[in-house]
Amino acid sequence: MGNGVMETILHRRSIRRFAERQIEEGALRQILQAGLYAPSAGGRQGVLFAVCQDREINGRLGRIKRANSRPRMATAASYVSREHPSIADDPRLKDTFYGAPTVITLFAPKNFLFATEDCALAAENMMLAADSLGIGSCYIGQGWTAFADPYGQEVLQKWGIRTDYYAVMQLLLGYPREGDSHPAPKPRQENRILRF
Repeated sequence: MGNGVMETILHRRSIRRFAERQIEEGALRQILQAGLYAPSAGGRQGVLFAVCQDREINGRLGRIKRANSRPRMATAASYVSREHPSIADDPRLKDTFYGAPTVITLFAPKNFLFATEDCALAAENMMLAADSLGIGSCYIGQGWTAFADPYGQEVLQKWGIRTDYYAVMQLLLGYPREGDSHPAPKPRQENRILRF
């Protein structure tokens, strides 16, 4: 193909099984820079990136989020991923963050019309940057459910998160677990492009 950006776009997949080792600081800085340079509505740059590499905090918030999530469970014909099961695929999974060594929570203003879109654009930039560096990632929506108990509220205070902001989503980062194959792309659905 010869175009590195397109190759990364076509290669990136959600990773839900991570190696124990933490990602390197230089790689994390590049990934965060990609998020900072994402488009934002009106150029407001309102997204806050809370980076947590504390396994105890991440594990506890991931379990809180799991307890507060009510995903419709997968069926034999309808599932998220066979190769890298999600919490909707496997009820035995109790950590919505899948043991990722780095969890970035993206916060945005509560009453801003395009808060979710700004976070999604930043996350996509970061996922592509991560893939280009050999780091796995996974986008986890409904970020506020990780903070929906007293411990979560304590964490928000400890992190100094503004009260006029809310957790839109989490981005999980880590090296894919050794021995796991990179998920294969699913066939693209036909008739999704309409030309007039």
